Amino acid sequence: MSYVFVSPGKYIQGKGLLQDIAEYTAPFGKKPFVLLSKGGMNRFGDMIWKSFTDHGVDPVMKTFGGEVTKKEIENQAAIADKEGCDYAVGIGGGKVTDTAKFVAWKLKLPTVVCPTIAATDAPTPGRAVLYSEEGVSLKTYQLPRNPELVLVDAEIIAKAPVRLLVSGMGDALATRFETAACLKTSSKNPAGGYTTVAGASLAEACYKTLIKYGAQAKQDAMNKECSLAVERIVEVNTLLSGLGFESGGLASAHAINKGLTHIKEWDAYYHGEKVAFGTLCQLILEDQDPELIKEVFSFCKSVGLPTTLEEIGLTEKDEEKLKQAAAVAADPAGHTKNEPFKVAPDMVYQAFMKVHEIGHQMA
Repeated sequence: MSYVFVSPGKYIQGKGLLQDIAEYTAPFGKKPFVLLSKGGMNRFGDMIWKSFTDHGVDPVMKTFGGEVTKKEIENQAAIADKEGCDYAVGIGGGKVTDTAKFVAWKLKLPTVVCPTIAATDAPTPGRAVLYSEEGVSLKTYQLPRNPELVLVDAEIIAKAPVRLLVSGMGDALATRFETAACLKTSSKNPAGGYTTVAGASLAEACYKTLIKYGAQAKQDAMNKECSLAVERIVEVNTLLSGLGFESGGLASAHAINKGLTHIKEWDAYYHGEKVAFGTLCQLILEDQDPELIKEVFSFCKSVGLPTTLEEIGLTEKDEEKLKQAAAVAADPAGHTKNEPFKVAPDMVYQAFMKVHEIGHQMA
């Protein structure tokens, strides 16, 4: 029986770090392959180029094609290989950074991840998702190692759309409860082992920090202020949630998110918004303490995460769609297997209805 805790080699967070990227990545070599989205190239390209060239570094900077496909990975890796790059850098959202992870894995290079939003916990894990040309998720890969460096410029993230920061809180919200379920059932985490004391402690800290700073962080981010509250929530969304889920585990919240992605109306919502609704459903499934349920609902309402069907583009009349989603969520091969009881489709459907009811009662 092996207990496994995984993490990036180093995590550095602060204000204005991206303009000094060459200083932080110096240990990895003199020829970085740097991948940015088109928007990121427009906003940060000149600044990043200047940082590298001022330090005598010759970067190969390329624009991300828009989707994490096999073709995109092969094309970008061929460029990095031809140019003799020492390491790969992904700057932007999850799809840009996942592509950089894949390129580094293919060429056996160190990986540096620089998120410019805090919408999910994707930067720190040794995981990356492959998509089809049509944008459909095909497979999540557990890579041989986590990024060597995660460099987080909180000032840039504070200026991103606030809904993205809130979405990250929704993703982070599940961490404590899914880890707790895995501990109860001695279920393995995504890293392939059992949860350590460190993993469980980080999951708990993730939740407590969300409750303490979440609402204030949203208000400050609306004013484009990189306050202490924003810094704490950036850390929660990126580091604590990332380490917590990968070293803690997943359960019903993410299974329900997967089920609901089969409903077209969900396309308009971010991953973290979906996971937050799934977390509320998990609390109902587990028959958690009413005061805890009230606290989590109150938190969701305070930051603007969905607590009713209408807030995810549905109504009580969408019974057939919800039952279809419930069937997918309750797949015994999925994450609901990590709960301390068997989860049936009807149980998930009833949880949808109960969450909807409580959400309206607390309006």
